[in-house]
Amino acid sequence: MKSRVYHATLFALYQLCIVVGILAMPLAMATRQVGYTLPLHRLIESVGEAYDDVRQE
Repeated sequence: MKSRVYHATLFALYQLCIVVGILAMPLAMATRQVGYTLPLHRLIESVGEAYDDVRQE
């Protein structure tokens, strides 16, 4: 069983990734116009899945 500290740390990391994604949105929109997509969605999805796995235990 995972500890509460691990659970809280993973939750904080998930929230931080969401904030970084929101703050990087203007950059992501600019890079998309030139044909490149920033892979921030992969980071948020992987951290979100890890958080969901811990939460379900």
